[in-house]
Amino acid sequence: MFSIYRRVFSYYLPYWRPTVLASLLTLIQSPFNLLKPIPVSFLLVEVLPSIGKPQHGLVLQFRDFFSFSLAAYSLPQIVTGCCISIVLIHLLTSWINVVSQMMYFRVGLQGLLLLRTDLYSYLHSLPLKYHDARRSGDSTFRVAYDSQSLQAFYSKFIFLFQSAKDLLSYIGAMWLIDPRLTLVALAVVPLMVFTFRVFAKQIRDNSTRISERESAVLSLAQEGLSSVRMVQAFGREQHEVQQFAQSARLSLEANVKMQYTAMYSSMITATLLMASTAAVCWLGGQHVLAGALSIMSLMNITQYMNYLYQPIDSITSVGWDLERAAGSARRCFEVLDQADDVAERPNAVQLGGSKGDIVCENVAFGYTPERRIISGVNLHIASGQTVAFVGATGAGKSTLISLMPRFYDPDEGRILLDGIDLRDVTKKSLRSQISIVLQDTLLFSTTIRENIAYGRADASDAEIIEAAKKAQAHDFIMEIPGGYSSQVGERGSHLSVGQRQRIGIARAFLKNAPILLLDEPTSALDPTTEAAIMHTIEELMQGRTTLIITHRIATIHNVDKIVVLGPGGVVEEGRGPELVQRGGFYATLYHSANLGEHGVMQPAKSS
Repeated sequence: MFSIYRRVFSYYLPYWRPTVLASLLTLIQSPFNLLKPIPVSFLLVEVLPSIGKPQHGLVLQFRDFFSFSLAAYSLPQIVTGCCISIVLIHLLTSWINVVSQMMYFRVGLQGLLLLRTDLYSYLHSLPLKYHDARRSGDSTFRVAYDSQSLQAFYSKFIFLFQSAKDLLSYIGAMWLIDPRLTLVALAVVPLMVFTFRVFAKQIRDNSTRISERESAVLSLAQEGLSSVRMVQAFGREQHEVQQFAQSARLSLEANVKMQYTAMYSSMITATLLMASTAAVCWLGGQHVLAGALSIMSLMNITQYMNYLYQPIDSITSVGWDLERAAGSARRCFEVLDQADDVAERPNAVQLGGSKGDIVCENVAFGYTPERRIISGVNLHIASGQTVAFVGATGAGKSTLISLMPRFYDPDEGRILLDGIDLRDVTKKSLRSQISIVLQDTLLFSTTIRENIAYGRADASDAEIIEAAKKAQAHDFIMEIPGGYSSQVGERGSHLSVGQRQRIGIARAFLKNAPILLLDEPTSALDPTTEAAIMHTIEELMQGRTTLIITHRIATIHNVDKIVVLGPGGVVEEGRGPELVQRGGFYATLYHSANLGEHGVMQPAKSS
């Protein structure tokens, strides 16, 4: 628990100066807080009862520390002065409080900004294996909601400091009036500490459970709404609603349990405070009857006692709030403590202009230790060569390509680029040498211009337009209202599949990287659009080392090399015509695709 406190406050060390200044202001506020009950009790006990009596002995005093004669003033002036002093003391303490609280609040938000930025940044740096194992909604919840626990920690600790400061000042004032009554008032503290310890673990566990269940609710909502087209197409609206309602009900139950625990503990705390108040009033009354205490002193001490119990109650509540925040903070630090198993080596170098010569040496990889996807892959892809990967579903084609930009690292073996192990270069410099075109081009909810320039933010408008023209996207872009400044919608929903694919190809043209990865770039397209897109892709492939995955044999039959992946690794390798002559797995694919002698699709025979 204390390690969480230490890590939380590490985010506020850069802002220690405004924190100290705000704390000094709250300390200055304390003496003025002690003055608050004096004008009221003096007015009610000394001034008003003296009406019609000689007032030459009317003296404002607080024990032996200050004494001020009011004989020179009339009763109306004294009454007015008391009322004005009530307002002035309140205004002064309120102003100091507003200034200090705003300083604390700003520092709290700055710490929260640092944590959120760290979380979001580190999530982007973590390998895909981490994200594959988790729902994106859970990571979103941690960044957006669990992170707020940091500000809660800070604000509650500041409140704890203020409450402790007030507590000590009120105890001091009460002790000067009557030490015995002060001891009676403080007798409740050990009981409240015991109560806190009893309920603290329950509150912490409940808080963690609430965060987990709220995260599940967010994940379901995010997944269902992002797939609303599919949900409606299959008529599964009611099923999705039932799943959401069940998850939301679990969250409701966790919140109800938390509220019950909080209210039950608060009830016990309030009962202890009331019992202590009754004990002080009884004993104070005995002292007044015995002449050992004045009525004004009893009024002052009872008011101080009310002030005293506020910070005591607040400290208890703050303790529970800290336990509640600890569950959420722990979820944030779980992310930051997650090991990066695709980490950069300390001596990693910057990769300059790459030739695109790729060598795989005995490469093996599996998403889990129990299940290997590829093993023993030995492969040489020469600079400027186009290599196609084919094989059955699950053979590891996309997995092998994902190792090139280090989305994952091999479990065994190594991959060399221009003779350098990929693990010896920085990931950023490596990925700057690679362009990727996927089956479903991902577009961001921004303009066409920004989506094309995503890989090169410094590109000029002329370069963006030139890339779009090479991708045969310029004409349809200009037909859209707004042209390059038009919004593409969430995930490019305002564009057709073919248009999105051309935007992705334009992005690759603009990046102009020496290595090109193509993962089923045309499988979702109709034959006419596919033919047009493949013509554009062939232009994009010129002069680049290209790795392409496709089930469309006609598009890759005549490339420089075809690699056939089977269970465990490479089972065939060579040019298309050579592999057909061998009569292996590729030949089966070739003939089942109904290709003719020159790799051209033939019409199916009639039955």
